[in-house]
Amino acid sequence: MSHFEHTNTEYSHSSQPNSLQPLDVLKNVFGYDSFRHQQQEIVDSVVSGQDVLTLMPTGGGKSICYQIPAIVRSGVGVVVSPLIALMKDQVDALRQVGVSCAFLNSTQDRYEQMEVEALVTRGEIQLLYVSPERLLMERTLTLLEQSNLSLFAIDEAHCVSQWGHDFRPEYQQLSILPQRFPNVPRIALTATADERTRQEIISQLQLGDAKVFVHSFDRPNIRYHVSEKSNAKHELWDFIEQNHPQDAGVIYCLSRKKVEETAAWLAEKGRVALPYHAGMSIEQKNQNQQRFLREDGVIIVATIAFGMGIDKPDVRFVGHLSLPKSIESYYQETGRAGRDGAPANAWMAYGLQDLVMQKQMLENSDGSAQYKQVQVGKLNALLGYCELSTCRRQTLLGYFGETLEEPCGNCDNCLHPPKTWDGTQAAQKALSTVYRSEQRFGVTHLVNVLLGKSDDKIKRFGHDNLSTFGIGTELTAEQWRGVFRQLIAMNYLKVEGMYNNLKLTEACRAVLRGEQSIEFRELRKSKKKKASSSKKSSALSEQDSAVFEKLRELRASLAKTQNVPAYIICHDASLAEIALQRPDSLDALGQISGFGEAKLAKYGEAIVQLINEQPKPTPTLSATEQTSLSLFNQYQSIEQVAAERAIATTTVQSHLASAIELGLCPLQQVIELDDPTLEQLGSAIVLLNILSEQKLKPLFEHFEGKYDYGALRCIVAHFSYQRQLTQLSKQSAE
Repeated sequence: MSHFEHTNTEYSHSSQPNSLQPLDVLKNVFGYDSFRHQQQEIVDSVVSGQDVLTLMPTGGGKSICYQIPAIVRSGVGVVVSPLIALMKDQVDALRQVGVSCAFLNSTQDRYEQMEVEALVTRGEIQLLYVSPERLLMERTLTLLEQSNLSLFAIDEAHCVSQWGHDFRPEYQQLSILPQRFPNVPRIALTATADERTRQEIISQLQLGDAKVFVHSFDRPNIRYHVSEKSNAKHELWDFIEQNHPQDAGVIYCLSRKKVEETAAWLAEKGRVALPYHAGMSIEQKNQNQQRFLREDGVIIVATIAFGMGIDKPDVRFVGHLSLPKSIESYYQETGRAGRDGAPANAWMAYGLQDLVMQKQMLENSDGSAQYKQVQVGKLNALLGYCELSTCRRQTLLGYFGETLEEPCGNCDNCLHPPKTWDGTQAAQKALSTVYRSEQRFGVTHLVNVLLGKSDDKIKRFGHDNLSTFGIGTELTAEQWRGVFRQLIAMNYLKVEGMYNNLKLTEACRAVLRGEQSIEFRELRKSKKKKASSSKKSSALSEQDSAVFEKLRELRASLAKTQNVPAYIICHDASLAEIALQRPDSLDALGQISGFGEAKLAKYGEAIVQLINEQPKPTPTLSATEQTSLSLFNQYQSIEQVAAERAIATTTVQSHLASAIELGLCPLQQVIELDDPTLEQLGSAIVLLNILSEQKLKPLFEHFEGKYDYGALRCIVAHFSYQRQLTQLSKQSAE
């Protein structure tokens, strides 16, 4: 298919007003039964012609918010995206679901560009993807003025802000749109922006009258883990080997050299690991990016030049071998994991040298003094996040103005709370050493003074005569580095100057005077503990997992034929649902999320045929249910299992109900009930036809809430198992 080829479907545009309804498009084109979160309100606002600013996390369904209005409204929807290298995949994904669309950028020759321009003029496509640079060309603006437009969608809108982490000057020139196209609604979208950045988006893009939608920034499926650097590369390998031996992931490094070294080292370890940084040729970067998108289990090792707009849903982990620039950068980069909603990991190892390097890079940049001051504040906020001993998710969301009432239970600090110690005396020793050495030295020198190491530098400056020389031998060098790092994070010290000297802040006076105590977090020792599997198929039984893998093989074959990444054919989440549900007809397959009319027509028969060739499944527990059962057999406590697995008690009860129904766990082991009570429950279940209706509410109301829903689920499972035994007994007798 050429760059300009478009797809004629029943959803193709005409010049007449459209009578399509957003919910019909959602179901018939994209294959979903209902909108998520605020999508319905956003779509309705844009369809009605209103300007909108949408802040929604990665994987939250932002693209639906402009794609559906572009299909429903008359005219061509223009999508402004900074990502030329990804436009073809974005367009291919839409064509797979039957949407007519094209892109216009510098990768096309003049003939191809003219073909696309003709499609726009004739209104024969629904969506046009352009870069801001291409859009701002007078030729493009004139073309669009002569065309019928449905909307402008400004993706990655945080690029407009000089305070943001991906500033693109061209984005600020998009303020021309309301002047040249006053009657065309605009929707600006971003996955991350603090309050300052939000206000700049509104100001720069002239969205003062826009309706603003801010969805929760929480990504509950991502587990956050941060550790101090010791041997970072080997710690990274332990993390990958234990948790993601075959998964796709992204690893961020601060320098190009580190990217190359890390990719080569991982390749030596047997992983497919590819570098990506600004020093590589465009061809090599594109080649590595395409391999990452199209192949399974590829790891990309990159600088921050990689990732924005990457739509690969099955990235299972993001690693950082150095500090990002800010919490926004960290959130954006870690958000590239787990877009499909399945469990994913965000892992980071950091050290004080990372902070030093980031500040050096900032000092050497061309930014104004105000800009540098703001960025230093952002960097310090990230260091504070790293040094937390409390829930990371609460702090992360709090940075974006969102409150999480309870600790998340899915970060390293929640799962393995760090120990703390009274560090008041250690803090006083460290701060005194900074003061007595005239605030002119870095951490390594100060640690050597505290440990009483008489090297040449210490003797040259006479620091072996300081009162603090040798008074810190109760701690190791690594522990003292941790003390200094935490003092910086607490804003008692700051790093300044060409030689990264430590300086006292005004806040440290209270500590030195003994008016304020300090609690330090103990260094977290690296443990080789395997996390729970994050594969989407891990919740499947062994039988269903085998079908899942066959579906993946079929998808890979179809993707190769279509010359598109596998996830464009179908997400892992949809494959897992197929493996579980075993749809044996096109109608049944159409009920699976993500299967609209176009995909059903293209791939439905092949998928249904594969399913019908599989042996009928025998009932068995899924892997996650088996884990809960094993832990329950060990602890004999639902609450302990829930705490161990960081899941709700109702979820554990549901898992145990599955085990009870298969005869793998006696009901009395879960709930103690005497015979008369059990008989009473059984009579009510028969009376209310619960086993056939599969509804617990009538039973709950019958007993006036005496038994919670989790307990009732286990009780009903028991009687379901008893009925199966009775039926088998009858069959044997016959």
